[in-house]
Amino acid sequence: MLSEAWRRYEPFIRGLPLKERYDKADLLVPDTLLEKKGEVEIYYAPHAEYANRAARLLIVGLTPGWQQTELAYRSARLAFERGASGEEASREAKLAARFAGSMRVNLIGMLDALGLGPRFGTGDAAALFNESNEALHTMAMLPHPVFAAGKNYTGHQPPLSPGSFLYELAVRSLRDELSPYRDALVIPLGKSVELVCRQLEAEGALRGDRCLWGFPHPSGANGHRHAQFERGRPEMLRIIAELA
Repeated sequence: MLSEAWRRYEPFIRGLPLKERYDKADLLVPDTLLEKKGEVEIYYAPHAEYANRAARLLIVGLTPGWQQTELAYRSARLAFERGASGEEASREAKLAARFAGSMRVNLIGMLDALGLGPRFGTGDAAALFNESNEALHTMAMLPHPVFAAGKNYTGHQPPLSPGSFLYELAVRSLRDELSPYRDALVIPLGKSVELVCRQLEAEGALRGDRCLWGFPHPSGANGHRHAQFERGRPEMLRIIAELA
């Protein structure tokens, strides 16, 4: 079911001009601004709407970046141009934008190293991202894009620390989004996401025995991701092997 937010912003999406690529001036505008605190701005984006309730594997990111935001809007607008319904447009936006770009390539490499493609019924991890695959659902604990001083928020400035408004927003949002997936395998991407997942584990809202702790953020900007992955890999493989 589409949210009230989608219904509020659907006319904006439909009214966008058809372009090969949108600029920030097209999308990050007062009409799509959800919240602003100091240098932190949160904007609406359409790929937070669709949820795959059949998923058995969840990958949790921090927040969509500009690349994913632009692609989500562009995919939704093109879907409407073809006559798609709101539900279809929101799904296309989600599937196109999830960890799009080099980040998805890096992520797939690590998923393959853990054997998660065959574990969830596909030949390789890339197939998990196919439109027809129902094993995977991706989410962001800050579901709408967050920008700090006009740049993609990375969890560092301002710090995503307990008591901060972004931390509290992340805990509430992720708690709600994880609730239908009690038995899924959860992959928190990076230390900021793991911090919030640990809080939910302490609350009993997340099963720690079904989380791949220590999984690095797949961004190319994370130059330590290979070493981080190798350190955590033995424990992650153990958790995967013990899945019921």
